Amino acid sequence: MFRKVLLYTNKLKPLLRFYRNILELEIINNEQTRFTVSIGTSELTFMEGDQPAFYHYAINIPGNQFSQIKYWMKDRLTLNREGGIDEIYFPSFDADAMYFEDPAGNIIELIGRRNRDLFGYVTSDAFLNISEVGIVTPHMETVGDDLQDIGIPLRHGTEINPKSVNFLGKNDTFIVLVPPERKWYFSKQQSKIYPLEITLSTDTHLKLNEDGEVHVTELNEDDET
Repeated sequence: MFRKVLLYTNKLKPLLRFYRNILELEIINNEQTRFTVSIGTSELTFMEGDQPAFYHYAINIPGNQFSQIKYWMKDRLTLNREGGIDEIYFPSFDADAMYFEDPAGNIIELIGRRNRDLFGYVTSDAFLNISEVGIVTPHMETVGDDLQDIGIPLRHGTEINPKSVNFLGKNDTFIVLVPPERKWYFSKQQSKIYPLEITLSTDTHLKLNEDGEVHVTELNEDDET
């Protein structure tokens, strides 16, 4: 579902070093005010901004490599903990997850899908694609309805819960719709509204502004995120 995701940061250089040197991901574009990371079939761009910003997003990894990747990650950084544990199994998704933060405070989740296998040594190939992107908005029902109207289904129903976490998508890719000031799982941070942009595999472009409003457009061939 996620072809391109654009996030904002006031810590561009530390983030570049983190994604290139710590996570060992390929930097496919590096300019003065932005850089883009290849995450499997998805692209993640960080754009320079004046204000601090942090987001939640997740990356799919093969379930059979979850333990290997966890040890690989722990050699490079400290995993976040919740209730004294640094990983969790989600039965409804049949997936294991671990969490960590980058230098900007972005809350990153690695989700090991038990129905996905990859054999061999742990490399950047294990980062399959962007699995989730959090959208924080006070306009929960409006945004949720707009996303459903463009064909993104709500998991387990059609009515948005304005006070809870809502998953919109299918298979193993979801927009995570949450209200402001809700604690992010495996983090001490409360959800806040920060602008972002998403280009879906259907070439639909979503733009979240600083007020938590989402604008939907269809891209032409020459348009870029």
